[in-house]
Amino acid sequence: MKMMLLAGKEILVANVNGKHYAIPNRCTHNNGDLSKGTLEGNVVTCPKHGQRFDLTTGKSIQGPKVGFLKLKGKDTSQFAAKVEGDDLLIDLG
Repeated sequence: MKMMLLAGKEILVANVNGKHYAIPNRCTHNNGDLSKGTLEGNVVTCPKHGQRFDLTTGKSIQGPKVGFLKLKGKDTSQFAAKVEGDDLLIDLG
């Protein structure tokens, strides 16, 4: 998993079992840097408050935890990504 700057936007790109996925690099909760989080399968966890996103859809599958509170998480965008030759193409739409 790696952060890339494309068209002035921070994009998180991850290779999961040979398929590439791309979402905005910043968490929808508190702007955490997702590239510094953890990746398990197709799920990335924000290092700030633990919000989790499904890379294949951009859906929040677990909201952030702040103290003893578990909040509802907001979904993020998901960008189409594919490899052509040596190039990774990401459709920022």
